[in-house]
Amino acid sequence: MSRTETDIQKSKAAQLPAREEGEQLPLFNRETVERVRSEVARWKKESLEPVTQKKAYWKKDFTTVSSMEINPLATPLDVEHLDAVRDLGMPGEFPYTRGIHPTGYRGKLWTMRQFAGFGTAKQSNERYKYLLAHGQHGLSIAFHLPTLYGYDSDHAFAAGEVGKCGVAIDTLADMETVFDGINLEDVTVSMTINSTSPILLAMYLAVAEKQGADWRKISGTLQNDILKEYIAQKEYIFPPRPSMRLITDIFKFCAKRVPKYNTISISGYHIREAGSTALQELAFTLRDGIEYVEYGIKAGLDVDEFAPRLSFFFNSHNDFFEEVAKFRAARRIWAKVMRDRFGAKDPRSLQLRFHTQTAGCSLTAQQPYNNVVRVTIQALAAVMGGTNSLHTNSLDETLALPTERSARIALRTQQIIAHESGVINTVDPLGGSFFIEELTDKMEKGCFDYFDRIDALGGMVEAIEAGFPQKEVWDASYRYQMAIDAKEKIIVGVNDFTVENDEVFDTLYIDESVTVEQLQLLAGVKATRDGAAVARSLEALKNAAQSADENTMPYFIDCVKAYATVGEISDALREVFGTYEEPALF
Repeated sequence: MSRTETDIQKSKAAQLPAREEGEQLPLFNRETVERVRSEVARWKKESLEPVTQKKAYWKKDFTTVSSMEINPLATPLDVEHLDAVRDLGMPGEFPYTRGIHPTGYRGKLWTMRQFAGFGTAKQSNERYKYLLAHGQHGLSIAFHLPTLYGYDSDHAFAAGEVGKCGVAIDTLADMETVFDGINLEDVTVSMTINSTSPILLAMYLAVAEKQGADWRKISGTLQNDILKEYIAQKEYIFPPRPSMRLITDIFKFCAKRVPKYNTISISGYHIREAGSTALQELAFTLRDGIEYVEYGIKAGLDVDEFAPRLSFFFNSHNDFFEEVAKFRAARRIWAKVMRDRFGAKDPRSLQLRFHTQTAGCSLTAQQPYNNVVRVTIQALAAVMGGTNSLHTNSLDETLALPTERSARIALRTQQIIAHESGVINTVDPLGGSFFIEELTDKMEKGCFDYFDRIDALGGMVEAIEAGFPQKEVWDASYRYQMAIDAKEKIIVGVNDFTVENDEVFDTLYIDESVTVEQLQLLAGVKATRDGAAVARSLEALKNAAQSADENTMPYFIDCVKAYATVGEISDALREVFGTYEEPALF
């Protein structure tokens, strides 16, 4: 009778001597380490030095994209301190270095998303149905700038921006059109919205209710990460502290009413797009997460009541191994923080779940077809790092919103990685690599160093008010640009390997007819709604915002059901909270 693989493993385990509680299990025994140490010394003297003394290297800079110094040859000596159980563990078990699921992608592929939204709600609805029909698993909605900043399409500040960088959403009527024919119980929806996130969440829930969907069954993610707005993206409205109050209101409301919905996507993506290093992206994102947990606990929530619904959003840049190490370190750090700093007991509170988007800032307008290669490398790094969800940028995104053709190529990139590359067949394929484990360890140590610096300032809100993370990102961005200008870092097609007459590339153009159509739609809603009901709902929201005890979410829902606009609701809160002005930094 043949024995199963599990039986064989149990038999082998039974033959091993018992291990004392707390005893270390190093990756390599002392004899191996000493032999390698001797061999490395010999190799350097006999093989390496004769070559390096005769000829120079072909380039000066062998650092990562983030200018992190890289060990030219990783060996067991660089990971001899790592404990196989304490630091790596098993997939699906603490500290989750190797992934949060025991089966990796064998059990379930990552969710394939394409960030989309443009023009009117009707145009975006058509694009979403197109993407779903071509194998996309979930929707990721982009909103135009006026919605992000809390203005309506008919506001003077919206001139020239209506529908340009995302879908125009002014009232619940627009949200109803966006999801027309799309069952919200059957698809997960990620909404990239921050300052006005309670308004858009309220609209989403109102649409689900009109569809007859059960709030307890719908799932998706609200970005809702205001701290990174102050650090990087700058799409803020209110000061940090009232903004944090709105976020904890969402935590409380959804924990009871919408339990499967991810109430925040703590985002390093935009921090990286602003020019941070990979380490800064990791550290500031996770420290933002710590701040949200602290505020949730201060608001009276038990950590295990809301922490399982926290999710993260990372950038995947060009340096393949740096990105893989970043993702692996992120899981390990978060597990330790949630267990040791907050005493979380629910394993789901310890598991860092994250979405990844390939690096928009890495894409070039010059020779745009090169971007297909960049995106493929970045997407593969995200998969090798164990992402739970992935968006691949389209090759034309540095020029305009993506065409249907380029969006399909980006989606096919994910599908080819998933179904043709073979990388999904084993969990954590690069785990145990001397280089990856050393780099993962470096990321973890550097991240905790940043935590200490931010804690010394009083927390992330205080650090933002002092301008600390902002200045760190600015300085990193400046250093990177200087390296490009000096050709220490090569960007193919930009500062080397250029062509004089690049081919003309057809892009998606959003013309001004979108503005005309959207303004007509908005005027129609205003003309037919109950004005008195709108006024009552806005006044009730202001009163709730002024109260320290009221949860504002039910009042947001009342406002959107009355067809109050994004701008009207935002203005009501501006009266209560005021607006934020960033400190001058030099």
